[in-house]
Amino acid sequence: MSNSLTEQDENTLRTAAYGAVSLLAAADATGSPHRIAVHGSIALASATGPVGHVLADKPKAAKLNGSSAAALADQVLPALTAAMSLLRKQDPAEADNFRSTVLVAVEAATQARKGEPGPTLAAMTRKITEALDAA
Repeated sequence: MSNSLTEQDENTLRTAAYGAVSLLAAADATGSPHRIAVHGSIALASATGPVGHVLADKPKAAKLNGSSAAALADQVLPALTAAMSLLRKQDPAEADNFRSTVLVAVEAATQARKGEPGPTLAAMTRKITEALDAA
């Protein structure tokens, strides 16, 4: 599958996946954004299959601009939906792999903080899941 993805497609996947983790870090009200980002990124780096190869190759190529959760969400949520749509057209199994990978990263990121995720992280998790399922 990765042979049929353009560089722009691959950047969309990276922006979506790493952006989801960045959104959670931006939404963390407890002051643990670094821990959230690290745990989420480790989960993404552990991805397998063609999606894993795309995420492992040039992870810094994810194009994220914005200094607020709102600015990041404007980029990331549509990228999540676009990535799922693209993958469903090309390889439904890889779409499932991508969705699972992002959700594992979200779970790893939210569990990285002490205590239960607060309402802000729970709301951002719902928005990420909804964006994945909108395609």
